[in-house]
Amino acid sequence: MKLTRPTLAALAAAAALTLAGCGSGGDDKADAVPVAATGSLEQLAAKVDCKPNMQTDADELRQAICKTTDGKFILLTFATDRGQREWINGAKDYGGHYLVGRKWIAVGDETKTVDTLRKTLGGDIEEGTDHSAHVEGSASPTHSSH
Repeated sequence: MKLTRPTLAALAAAAALTLAGCGSGGDDKADAVPVAATGSLEQLAAKVDCKPNMQTDADELRQAICKTTDGKFILLTFATDRGQREWINGAKDYGGHYLVGRKWIAVGDETKTVDTLRKTLGGDIEEGTDHSAHVEGSASPTHSSH
């Protein structure tokens, strides 16, 4: 059988897709993130098998502490998208790991906690600012000690 240029090109493309993991039969769904969950604080907590310990129950924000076998985290729900964005923009200055859905946030001290929650709740992971490089009492590289 004689291989023509178009046939060779098609075989090369199929080989490249297979080597890149884009071929059929892959296990792509194992790492797929579900669509972000929706619902009340209690409904979200139930999805991750947590009995929420309510800390704040206001019209614009509800906050509870949750503990599961995967770790401890804070679960928040918001009345508005704007309120949620304003809250997270301020909170990220304090570090932490944030799993963000529509009008809800789960805050964990460890990356592992929000990664595990994401498998059930979906959402996007956002990271807070790491201030661990700033040690109290030490001079910054751009400022001299007096």
